[in-house]
Amino acid sequence: MSRVRLVDLSHPWGVATPPFIGLEYPTVTVTHRMAVDNTFMTRVATSMHCGTHIDAPRHFIDGGADMASMSIDTFYGDGVVVDISDAVGAWDVIRPEHITERADVRPGDILIYYTGWSRYYEFGETPDERMFMLKQPGGGRELAEWIVEMDFRWTGVDTCTPEHPMLNPPFRNGRPELVHEYEAQTGVNVEDAFPRDDLAVMHKLPFSHGIVHVENVGGDIKDVLGRRLTLCAFPWKFVGGDASICRLVGFLNE
Repeated sequence: MSRVRLVDLSHPWGVATPPFIGLEYPTVTVTHRMAVDNTFMTRVATSMHCGTHIDAPRHFIDGGADMASMSIDTFYGDGVVVDISDAVGAWDVIRPEHITERADVRPGDILIYYTGWSRYYEFGETPDERMFMLKQPGGGRELAEWIVEMDFRWTGVDTCTPEHPMLNPPFRNGRPELVHEYEAQTGVNVEDAFPRDDLAVMHKLPFSHGIVHVENVGGDIKDVLGRRLTLCAFPWKFVGGDASICRLVGFLNE
């Protein structure tokens, strides 16, 4: 008899969880203690862009749907987890062929692509926040247009953002030394290769078509690399929410 195994694709979450660049770390305050109050309770203050989380269209689209407005059916469906870690490294541009050459990817799927960058996460095998936050591989207009063309239910990636760092506004506008470092190492002229009109294109273009994404995928993702399976994200029903910390789960029939 077959059984369903649940695979947790979420990172642990706590005060050491790194938020997106420029945001404050979360705080957890103990408000009630067992010895004094006969109960234990905490209060949490955090950005939603911290740890494994899903973005809502509202995050980048004026008038876009908030978390509470998204149908719960959106978060559940068939999909595939694609391992592209052998093909991309620091500051590489992720292109559709990196994914299509390694898996049977179908229109309407949930797509999760694994770069291997989760190893640099705070709870990964070799934590390195600078590498994780600033030098990840990422997509540009070509990948964003393909995501729309494939009409994916949603996508997920094990980096802090699906954007290439040179298309990420906080990096491009706020960290000129990174731009200079990138150009020096690659010989690429950033202004030519990454037009400013394409800043945040991996958010803006799919979001305008209702295709959202999960960032910081992690957990036991290595258990499902190269597999087709049922996937589900469990965000808050957050009224007005631009994003939500979520639990991400794969369902394997065994």
